[in-house]
Amino acid sequence: MADELLAKALAAISRKDRTEAEMRAWLAAREAGPEEIDQVIDYLVENLALDDRRFAFGYTSDKRQLAGWGRDRIRENLLRRGIDRYLVEEALNQSAQGGEEVETEVDRAVRVLGEKGADLSDDRGRQRALGLLARRGYDAEEAYAAIRIAGRAA
Repeated sequence: MADELLAKALAAISRKDRTEAEMRAWLAAREAGPEEIDQVIDYLVENLALDDRRFAFGYTSDKRQLAGWGRDRIRENLLRRGIDRYLVEEALNQSAQGGEEVETEVDRAVRVLGEKGADLSDDRGRQRALGLLARRGYDAEEAYAAIRIAGRAA
Protein backbone atom coordinates (compact mmCIF):
# COMPACT_ATOMS: atom_id res chain seq x y z
CA MET A 1 0.00 0.00 0.00
CA ALA A 2 1.40 3.36 -0.96
CA ASP A 3 1.75 5.60 2.09
CA GLU A 4 1.12 8.62 -0.09
CA LEU A 5 -2.25 7.23 -1.23
CA LEU A 6 -3.22 6.43 2.36
CA ALA A 7 -2.26 9.95 3.47
CA LYS A 8 -4.40 11.46 0.70
CA ALA A 9 -7.33 9.23 1.66
CA LEU A 10 -7.05 10.22 5.32
CA ALA A 11 -6.92 13.90 4.34
CA ALA A 12 -10.02 13.44 2.17
CA ILE A 13 -11.93 11.83 5.04
CA SER A 14 -10.88 14.59 7.42
CA ARG A 15 -12.42 17.17 5.08
CA LYS A 16 -15.64 15.27 4.38
CA ASP A 17 -17.06 12.10 5.91
CA ARG A 18 -17.51 9.47 3.21
CA THR A 19 -18.98 6.02 2.80
CA GLU A 20 -16.86 3.06 1.82
CA ALA A 21 -18.34 3.14 -1.70
CA GLU A 22 -17.58 6.85 -2.03
CA MET A 23 -14.00 6.33 -0.85
CA ARG A 24 -13.54 3.48 -3.34
CA ALA A 25 -14.75 5.77 -6.14
CA TRP A 26 -12.52 8.59 -4.86
CA LEU A 27 -9.46 6.32 -4.90
CA ALA A 28 -10.33 4.90 -8.32
CA ALA A 29 -10.62 8.44 -9.70
CA ARG A 30 -7.00 8.94 -8.59
CA GLU A 31 -6.01 5.92 -10.67
CA ALA A 32 -5.31 3.62 -7.75
CA GLY A 33 -5.29 -0.06 -8.65
CA PRO A 34 -7.85 -2.50 -7.24
CA GLU A 35 -5.34 -4.05 -4.82
CA GLU A 36 -4.25 -0.64 -3.55
CA ILE A 37 -7.87 0.40 -3.09
CA ASP A 38 -8.64 -2.75 -1.11
CA GLN A 39 -5.57 -2.23 1.10
CA VAL A 40 -6.39 1.41 1.81
CA ILE A 41 -10.06 0.64 2.49
CA ASP A 42 -9.15 -2.27 4.80
CA TYR A 43 -6.75 -0.04 6.73
CA LEU A 44 -9.31 2.77 7.05
CA VAL A 45 -12.05 0.37 8.21
CA GLU A 46 -9.77 -1.42 10.69
CA ASN A 47 -8.68 1.91 12.19
CA LEU A 48 -12.26 3.25 12.36
CA ALA A 49 -11.60 6.13 9.97
CA LEU A 50 -14.24 4.70 7.65
CA ASP A 51 -17.46 3.32 9.10
CA ASP A 52 -20.65 3.00 7.04
CA ARG A 53 -22.77 2.32 10.13
CA ARG A 54 -21.57 5.46 11.89
CA PHE A 55 -22.06 7.43 8.68
CA ALA A 56 -25.63 6.15 8.19
CA PHE A 57 -26.67 6.94 11.78
CA GLY A 58 -25.06 10.38 11.75
CA TYR A 59 -26.46 11.29 8.34
CA THR A 60 -29.96 10.14 9.33
CA SER A 61 -29.89 12.12 12.56
CA ASP A 62 -28.55 15.26 10.87
CA LYS A 63 -31.04 15.19 8.03
CA ARG A 64 -33.98 14.55 10.36
CA GLN A 65 -33.07 17.23 12.88
CA LEU A 66 -31.34 19.89 10.80
CA ALA A 67 -33.00 19.58 7.40
CA GLY A 68 -36.38 18.11 8.38
CA TRP A 69 -36.11 15.31 5.84
CA GLY A 70 -38.49 12.35 5.84
CA ARG A 71 -37.63 8.66 5.74
CA ASP A 72 -38.01 8.29 1.96
CA ARG A 73 -35.55 11.03 1.09
CA ILE A 74 -33.00 9.87 3.68
CA ARG A 75 -33.30 6.26 2.47
CA GLU A 76 -32.85 7.27 -1.17
CA ASN A 77 -29.75 9.35 -0.43
CA LEU A 78 -28.07 6.74 1.75
CA LEU A 79 -28.66 4.00 -0.81
CA ARG A 80 -27.30 6.24 -3.56
CA ARG A 81 -24.19 6.81 -1.42
CA GLY A 82 -23.57 3.06 -1.27
CA ILE A 83 -24.81 2.19 2.22
CA ASP A 84 -26.17 -1.37 2.53
CA ARG A 85 -29.95 -1.55 2.75
CA TYR A 86 -29.91 -3.26 6.18
CA LEU A 87 -27.79 -0.40 7.62
CA VAL A 88 -30.11 2.18 6.07
CA GLU A 89 -33.15 0.56 7.67
CA GLU A 90 -31.35 0.21 11.00
CA ALA A 91 -30.44 3.91 10.96
CA LEU A 92 -33.99 4.92 10.00
CA ASN A 93 -35.43 2.82 12.80
CA GLN A 94 -32.98 3.97 15.46
CA SER A 95 -34.61 4.59 18.79
CA ALA A 96 -33.98 7.55 21.03
CA GLN A 97 -31.26 7.06 23.62
CA GLY A 98 -31.71 7.77 27.29
CA GLY A 99 -35.50 7.54 27.42
CA GLU A 100 -36.14 10.59 25.25
CA GLU A 101 -39.45 10.68 23.43
CA VAL A 102 -39.15 9.66 19.79
CA GLU A 103 -40.42 12.24 17.30
CA THR A 104 -42.66 10.61 14.69
CA GLU A 105 -42.54 11.36 10.98
CA VAL A 106 -45.82 13.28 11.25
CA ASP A 107 -44.46 15.31 14.19
CA ARG A 108 -41.36 16.18 12.14
CA ALA A 109 -43.52 17.17 9.17
CA VAL A 110 -45.65 19.43 11.39
CA ARG A 111 -42.43 21.00 12.70
CA VAL A 112 -41.19 21.59 9.14
CA LEU A 113 -44.47 23.30 8.23
CA GLY A 114 -44.22 25.50 11.30
CA GLU A 115 -40.60 26.43 10.60
CA LYS A 116 -41.47 27.34 7.02
CA GLY A 117 -44.51 29.37 8.10
CA ALA A 118 -46.79 27.41 5.78
CA ASP A 119 -50.09 29.17 5.07
CA LEU A 120 -52.70 26.43 5.33
CA SER A 121 -55.74 28.69 5.18
CA ASP A 122 -56.68 27.82 1.58
CA ASP A 123 -56.32 25.03 -0.97
CA ARG A 124 -53.36 26.69 -2.70
CA GLY A 125 -51.46 26.93 0.58
CA ARG A 126 -52.22 23.32 1.45
CA GLN A 127 -51.03 22.21 -2.03
CA ARG A 128 -47.79 24.14 -1.56
CA ALA A 129 -47.32 22.55 1.86
CA LEU A 130 -47.94 19.12 0.35
CA GLY A 131 -45.31 19.82 -2.32
CA LEU A 132 -42.83 20.95 0.31
CA LEU A 133 -43.30 17.80 2.36
CA ALA A 134 -43.10 15.58 -0.73
CA ARG A 135 -39.76 17.18 -1.68
CA ARG A 136 -38.52 16.58 1.85
CA GLY A 137 -39.29 12.86 1.53
CA TYR A 138 -42.53 12.45 3.48
CA ASP A 139 -45.06 10.03 2.04
CA ALA A 140 -48.50 11.32 1.11
CA GLU A 141 -50.28 9.86 4.15
CA GLU A 142 -47.83 11.48 6.58
CA ALA A 143 -47.94 14.78 4.69
CA TYR A 144 -51.76 14.94 4.71
CA ALA A 145 -51.84 14.12 8.42
CA ALA A 146 -49.28 16.84 9.17
CA ILE A 147 -51.20 19.39 7.13
CA ARG A 148 -54.42 18.55 9.00
CA ILE A 149 -52.70 18.83 12.39
CA ALA A 150 -50.88 22.06 11.50
CA GLY A 151 -54.06 23.51 10.00
CA ARG A 152 -56.01 22.86 13.20
CA ALA A 153 -53.26 24.39 15.32
CA ALA A 154 -53.18 27.57 13.22
